[in-house]
Amino acid sequence: MSFSTQPPCSSNTATTTVEPSIATSISTIHPDILQAHILNRLDGLSLVSTACTSTELNSLASQQDLWTNICHSIWPSTNTPRIREIISRLPSGWRSLFSESFPLTTGPRVNPPRDHDHPSELISAVDIHYKNKLIFSKVVETETSSSWFLCSPFRIDMLDPKDTCPTPIPNSGSEETCRDLAGDLSLSWILLDPTRLRSVNLSSHKPVSVQRHWLSGEVHARFATVLAAGERGSASESVQCGIVVTCGGGAQGGEMQVRGVSLQVEDMDGVFLNGKGSLGVLNTGFEGKKGMSGRREMEGRKRYGMFLEMKRERRERRLKKEGALDMLCVSFGVMVLVSLGLFHLLR
Repeated sequence: MSFSTQPPCSSNTATTTVEPSIATSISTIHPDILQAHILNRLDGLSLVSTACTSTELNSLASQQDLWTNICHSIWPSTNTPRIREIISRLPSGWRSLFSESFPLTTGPRVNPPRDHDHPSELISAVDIHYKNKLIFSKVVETETSSSWFLCSPFRIDMLDPKDTCPTPIPNSGSEETCRDLAGDLSLSWILLDPTRLRSVNLSSHKPVSVQRHWLSGEVHARFATVLAAGERGSASESVQCGIVVTCGGGAQGGEMQVRGVSLQVEDMDGVFLNGKGSLGVLNTGFEGKKGMSGRREMEGRKRYGMFLEMKRERRERRLKKEGALDMLCVSFGVMVLVSLGLFHLLR
């Protein structure tokens, strides 16, 4: 028997390793798997980012059931027949609502609003969460075409004066409650124009200030959106859409109640606008720029702080002007008295 002495592989022979093929395209994954196990687990901002990555994902991420679930999860108040009917008429349905109502409104519209552009009705969808748990959800419809509404101070109340809403918010009876609410309370106030199919979220998401009333002991958490609504130098150059949540009741160590949730519009002179003036401001919000989605709380507090500073400076300028006028009036009065005295002496 003979054996070959030739090595199994010569030194000048290349060795080829065969690897199993790896799928590199998202299109090779079945759409049902993407929708059932991936896309439906994303939040709104992540879904928007995913839709920008490819044509296939953009199509899958545009499915209405995904956006319906996201909107109902963030804003339970939108799951009502009236609002569902309005959303069904939007160009992209629930995706349109998310893109208009999730970001902070940051800038004015290009053209000033016209009187005939005012909505004839407003719908408020409000949701309040404490430590990510829903504690308040309500929808209120407001008629805006009557002369009484247009001439009266603008105010939307989500609770009747005698109504209250129980909460798990502890009443410590100290500033600890205020600090707690500043970090753990969140609010969304979506305002819809059902005629022109527009929406805007007027909340800063987190409170811009939380204070305890010195007399009643109630805690007032303020949320705000600041809009540029008027001419430079005017009182309405910057206007605050302020939302106040009033919490009170309950013995110390017990749980507080939501006693009031209201929206008003205030200019830099501290004047609350009437219905007609407020509708013009709200038009700015409806048609304004949207942005700062990932930094809503920070940007909201920053814009509110700037509004307070502008309000303070405007008050100081007015006081100085009034002081100068008072001095002028006093000087004029003294001159008149001196003149009258000289007149009598000369007689």
